[in-house]
Amino acid sequence: MRSDSLVCSLVLLTLLLVSLLAFTQDASQPQGFPQIPQRQIPGQQAPSPEDEQRAKIEKEMAKKANQERHAQLRRDTDKLLQLSTELKQYVDKTNDNILSIDVVKKAEEIEKLAHSVKEKMKGS
Repeated sequence: MRSDSLVCSLVLLTLLLVSLLAFTQDASQPQGFPQIPQRQIPGQQAPSPEDEQRAKIEKEMAKKANQERHAQLRRDTDKLLQLSTELKQYVDKTNDNILSIDVVKKAEEIEKLAHSVKEKMKGS
């Protein structure tokens, strides 16, 4: 019976992995939000070249940080896939009366990594 719950957990984790992979693929596509030009308010000075340069640098840094986060999500989801496959292999090797400690450890490792991925996705 415990083996059935592990198989069910494996199925749920696999579904999570598939949805995470779909999300990361969607996240790599640019979102076509149009840029709205800023209007000059009468009496307000135009931004200085230093401010424009600083804004450009901040934008580039944010872009690089997002690319790194996306790369980490890809690595983590690849690892989730590998761990899920290993868990399935362990469960397939067990029978109704024997549940390997490796199965429990692998499931816990998957759970921790899935939680980490979820938190990284929330941070975007």
